[in-house]
Amino acid sequence: MTSLSEGIRTVLPDPTGPPAPGDASAGNAAARDVAGATSFDRLVAPHRSALLAHCYRMTGSLHDAEDALQEALLRAWRSLDAFEGRSSVRTWLFTIATNSSRRLIEQRARRVLPMDLGPPSGPHADAGPPLEEATWMTPFSGAVPAASPPARYEDKETVELAFVAALQLLPARQRAALLLRDVLGFSAAETAAALDTSVASVNSALQRARRALAENVPQRSQQQALGRLGDAGAKALVGRFVRAWEQGDVDALVALLAQDVEFSMPPYALWFRGAQDVGTFLRREPLSGLRRWRGLPIEANGQLGVALWVDAGTGFEPECITVLTVAGDRVEGVVAFRAPDLFPAFGLPQRPPGDDAP
Repeated sequence: MTSLSEGIRTVLPDPTGPPAPGDASAGNAAARDVAGATSFDRLVAPHRSALLAHCYRMTGSLHDAEDALQEALLRAWRSLDAFEGRSSVRTWLFTIATNSSRRLIEQRARRVLPMDLGPPSGPHADAGPPLEEATWMTPFSGAVPAASPPARYEDKETVELAFVAALQLLPARQRAALLLRDVLGFSAAETAAALDTSVASVNSALQRARRALAENVPQRSQQQALGRLGDAGAKALVGRFVRAWEQGDVDALVALLAQDVEFSMPPYALWFRGAQDVGTFLRREPLSGLRRWRGLPIEANGQLGVALWVDAGTGFEPECITVLTVAGDRVEGVVAFRAPDLFPAFGLPQRPPGDDAP
């Protein structure tokens, strides 16, 4: 993502360029602009990670979140002189970011996962071509800063895949109201001001959003599940998953799965439910022995994750960011986001660690 100062400077004069002929003050003005951008950068820096996470919750996409945040920061820079301090800098910035996100999501279809599009596929179904016309969710790589009290949810819980996917089912105003009130701890009056509506309207939207979210979010969050599993148990589980995948050992992989596991691979629309069907598909497609794999445990959406590289005969290349959902000591959800362009966002190299191929 473009840095904050770089983004701001897209609307400022180039301080390295020559002053306009006959304008002796042009160079000084450009220097003042750059100094202002640097000062603004320092003002925003403490909130940057939280703003990106907020935009991701709103949009369901890391790319869209980065775009929404960039627009929000540019709008904040341009309106800085009008900021009168009637609210905190935090409230002001999150208000702008919320409305930048709302403008963005109103311009496109909502973000989805394959499970949102239809029933599970049979184990022998052909994946077919990627469904490029669908607007898919993407995983989140960023740090999740501590929420400001009073917050209704745990910090990492608010970027978990199931939570963010459920948010995408809400209308934009309900989504914004719930995030401002229950995640960021805005008051009803602050939320009403941010959304340019009444407190009564905010409270009504919030009640509807909470009901819808309760119907679509698992009762136990991944943070609770991982807490029960413990650090050592989580590390062992994801390690076994990686080893089984690299070795093409479908039996070992299926042994790690819950009986009602769900497996999907955006941007492909098909998905599978049940360990037996998932195993049949894995033997037939990704783990048929025609490809070599390398994996690396990562964190994605505050959950266990695995980065996977594939070699189909021409060397290892990035293939997918896989988000794992656990229940007890089993994996009950696997979403393999086939999005090699996201590897840099997760700080991942183009080749797997230890691969010395030129």
